Amino acid sequence: MKPEDIEQKIVECLPGAKVKAYDLTGGGDHWQVSVEAEQFKGLTMVKQHQLIYSALGDWMKQEIHALAIDSKIPD
Repeated sequence: MKPEDIEQKIVECLPGAKVKAYDLTGGGDHWQVSVEAEQFKGLTMVKQHQLIYSALGDWMKQEIHALAIDSKIPD
């Protein structure tokens, strides 16, 4: 899995979002994502993270072992 795969999957669910994915270990299963999206307005951090988990779907069950998330609303 490549960073672009994760970025694309999140943008498909959150159109217009700015997404950057980083492979933390080089093994392709521990990731950090930064997501800036208008869709986060009015949502708690937990709800924001749930949207990201939902966007990644089944990848969270198999391909992605660990995911660190930095989510924010655009200024």
